[in-house]
Amino acid sequence: WVAQRLSVCLRLRALFRYEPASSSPTPLLCSLSRWLSLSLLLFVNAGMNQFKPIFLGTVNPRSEMAAFRRVANSQKCVRAGGRHSDLEDVGRDLSHHTFFEMLGNWAFGGEYFKEEACSMAWELLTQVYGIPEDRLWVSYFGGDPKAGLDPDLESRDIWLNLGVRDSHVLSFGPEENFWEMGDTGPCGPCTEIHYDLAGRVGAPQLVELWNLVFIQHNREADGSLQPLPQRHVDTGMGLERLVAVLQGTRSTYDTDLFSPLLKAIHQGCGAPPYLGRVGAADEGRTDMAYRVVADHIRTLSVCIADGVYPGMSGAPLVLRRILRRAVRFSTEVLRAPPGFLGSLVPVVVETLGDVYPELQKNSAQIAHLVSEDEAAFLASLQRGRRIIDRTLRRLGPSELFPAEVAWSLSLAGNLGLPLDLLELMLEEKGVQLDSAGLARLAQEEAQHRSQQSEPVQKQGLQLNVHALGELQRQGVPPTDDSPKYNYSLRPSGSYEFSACEAQVLQLYTEDGTAVASVGKGQRCGLLLDKTNFYAEQGGQASDRGYLVRVGQEDVLFPVAQAQVCGGFILHEAVAPEGLKVGDQVQLHVDEAWRLGCMEKHTATHLLSWALRQTLGPHTEQRGSHLSPERLRFDVATQAPLTPEQLREVEGTVQDAVGQDEPVYMEDVALARTAHVPGLRSLDEVYPDPVRVVSVGVPVARALDPASQAALRTSVELCCGTHLLRTGAVGDLVIVGERQLTKGTTRLLAVTGEQAQQVGMPAGSGRLLDAVDTAVMPQWQRRELQATLKALQRRANTAIRKLELGQAAQKTQELLQRHSQGAALHHCPFCFCPQSATPAFTAEAWALAVCSPMGGKAWGSRVVAQGTGTTADLGAALSIARAYALDQL
Repeated sequence: WVAQRLSVCLRLRALFRYEPASSSPTPLLCSLSRWLSLSLLLFVNAGMNQFKPIFLGTVNPRSEMAAFRRVANSQKCVRAGGRHSDLEDVGRDLSHHTFFEMLGNWAFGGEYFKEEACSMAWELLTQVYGIPEDRLWVSYFGGDPKAGLDPDLESRDIWLNLGVRDSHVLSFGPEENFWEMGDTGPCGPCTEIHYDLAGRVGAPQLVELWNLVFIQHNREADGSLQPLPQRHVDTGMGLERLVAVLQGTRSTYDTDLFSPLLKAIHQGCGAPPYLGRVGAADEGRTDMAYRVVADHIRTLSVCIADGVYPGMSGAPLVLRRILRRAVRFSTEVLRAPPGFLGSLVPVVVETLGDVYPELQKNSAQIAHLVSEDEAAFLASLQRGRRIIDRTLRRLGPSELFPAEVAWSLSLAGNLGLPLDLLELMLEEKGVQLDSAGLARLAQEEAQHRSQQSEPVQKQGLQLNVHALGELQRQGVPPTDDSPKYNYSLRPSGSYEFSACEAQVLQLYTEDGTAVASVGKGQRCGLLLDKTNFYAEQGGQASDRGYLVRVGQEDVLFPVAQAQVCGGFILHEAVAPEGLKVGDQVQLHVDEAWRLGCMEKHTATHLLSWALRQTLGPHTEQRGSHLSPERLRFDVATQAPLTPEQLREVEGTVQDAVGQDEPVYMEDVALARTAHVPGLRSLDEVYPDPVRVVSVGVPVARALDPASQAALRTSVELCCGTHLLRTGAVGDLVIVGERQLTKGTTRLLAVTGEQAQQVGMPAGSGRLLDAVDTAVMPQWQRRELQATLKALQRRANTAIRKLELGQAAQKTQELLQRHSQGAALHHCPFCFCPQSATPAFTAEAWALAVCSPMGGKAWGSRVVAQGTGTTADLGAALSIARAYALDQL
């Protein structure tokens, strides 16, 4: 009955939203998080990632998240890279996973703390879920004298007061009971609830069930710990482990989250049935393979559904490793047929699709991508085995496997075999890899990449969590940046940007220290009560410009950029003279720079709309960035765009530009945008109210669901600055296109005069290398490349035919001239018939002639040629004749 009640675990997720009677009357805010973020992390690897802006004080005060006080959620998490990685443990035991669902409850800003968190957790586990109290153990932070941290005796006493046995309350050090997300950031002591799998039979076998973290510190860049301005509660309990406890199993793989997959694996590959064995008992590693495949296909399906595809760097590279690990275990251990992994995707969709509808929506695409990459890897794996076997035949008994060969086989080389997989394949053959040589090659590759990569932009001044906390404590309101929208269109068609008068509220030195004044030549951060500068966000570059002190307009303070931190906008400037808190200033944006950004941002919206018109309404944006120079747009695609599609997209944008349509912008309640067909929004937190940008249709009509206007034009949620009419875009040309990863295409485009300059037809006589580097429309580049390559193939074929004809004619002439004798020679070719003696080869003959001339030769037994330098060609020909006669 338990298995039936928790089928697919939907009801368990609902149970986790339970609010105990002992909680305060504040409503419990419940949210089901359904995204896999890729911001600074490779993957979301803990439930707290999405709430980090709250912990750091950087959350937009106008966003829904800023109002969160209590939250309960179910968060998709992947731990397969970085500090918290479980990839290598998956399959070896009965509990580790790369993808899992983290159940969490949260209290922000001291809404509740240790006592309430522990009490609610204990009540939920023992009274609601009915877990016997004597099978639960708890641990707490025992202190860290080196860091100056005292034991968390408060948590210990709370557990004892709740009735936990004294013998079941254990203390541990920072490795076990002090939780940190990374090298820097929010952290704090934690108390963990463990479940005893032994069930009072023999020694306890504890498995962690629920971790309650009390976030009260911040790990600084220098490694020190500083108290946070506000305290928070962050708890996490793995759904898979909880289900195992409630369904009475010792393994998460024996729950109904995994049993359908294990059954499908058995039916699909014909391997012996899954028995749940580990270690030496798992003969042939069959059960380990079952667990690896079941876990990895879940991870692959969830990640691909969220727009992360196997690729060559970052998160896509990790996903590629996961896929290839699954392929090897399924084919080599389970003896699965080709295409097997893709056949498991529908089973994942069946078990998770009701909760994560993006799996249902993208089921066919997921199966296709998995099968495609599986086939490619199997081909690489077979080639890799042949290369390994050939290399091993040449090695001595104790020689190391050459690093150069391993590198060429690896993900960094040609075949894309993960290095850990390569080492495992060699280990199975009893051979060690030259790890030192491999490390040297990796270092050389890293140096090469660093030299080739774009320079990293210098990090601007930032308000850290302590500075933000102090501003909030003082009651300083967020910066009013509404003046950034104060611009208008003159009758002449030019734009007028209004200046903005503001007061200096706070000054900061380069290291973030708040000061009352700055001196001449000092680089500083300025916090003002209002600004007309656009701070970098939403993919749009920051404004730049200058400010002056009111009454002293001849002294300009250059402003390099503006950044938003928790609703406060920090201006980075250099002070040519002294400046102090309380000064009145006037701000002026760089009008050419701002206008360039507006032009590119409106063009980005038109490009997004044109792509949906060409590729279909479900085409999704994956990211964008724009500056006055050019715009970059990442779009989800099944395949690279064809030249015809690129041309059609450009034409659609150019039509909208030619119509010079008005661009409407209006702030509306976020709720009004929730169910508008065709309205474009990205997977990010929007403020409330939110700004809507609509091309050609007033916002009120665009948001009317009955009008369907958002399906026929560009309507997006956007805080950026835009043109007031589309005509000022001038033109748009896509000048670059490449696949970032499988399923994501990056487009580069220019507008205005740049677009008109590069839009001129290119001459057909351009060489391929010129076409590759020239700035021109991408559709035109692709067509020219195809045409030139076809011409090159035809020319090469004609040249080969001509050379063969000339060679045949020359051979006949030589045979007629030298009808007598055992050998003939002629500059530059050497030719030997197959019937010649085994030692006499054309390559050896050419080498014998060219070596004395300081040259080189190449070819085969039958035909060869070479190069060299000599003042006496006759002597060289004599050497050739003498060598041939000697061999014959």
